[in-house]
Amino acid sequence: CLQRSLSLSPRGSMVRISVLNDALRSMTNAERRGKRQVLIRPSSKVVVKFLQVMMKHGYINEFEIVDDHRAKKIVVELNGRLNKCGVISPRYDVSHHDIEEWVGRLLPSRLFGKIVLTTASGIMDHEEARRKHVGGKVLGFFY
Repeated sequence: CLQRSLSLSPRGSMVRISVLNDALRSMTNAERRGKRQVLIRPSSKVVVKFLQVMMKHGYINEFEIVDDHRAKKIVVELNGRLNKCGVISPRYDVSHHDIEEWVGRLLPSRLFGKIVLTTASGIMDHEEARRKHVGGKVLGFFY
């Protein structure tokens, strides 16, 4: 189920496969090393929305988007609460009836951690999706 975030192109240089996977992997690694900040590059709208969900639930403090006239960078302030975060690839379809099954599969406990879904109503955590009775595709998780 693990996917390499970089692979070789025909010319031999590395090509980025998943920007979100790289961002979450660097955050998990920095958290394990005890760092207070982590630099994520490149940025994307999906990464920003994922970080907003994490910040809303208190798993990270705040983040700042640095515009370098290219793909932008994000500086994330860590608070030591993040144990693990990851991407689910491929992005499986989930109806609002199946959300509880995914919670049992991905999270260590039903009491803490969130699954992030991309829905027609935007990117949100699994609890908000259940309240709104919407399904979508699984982006990733954090706890």
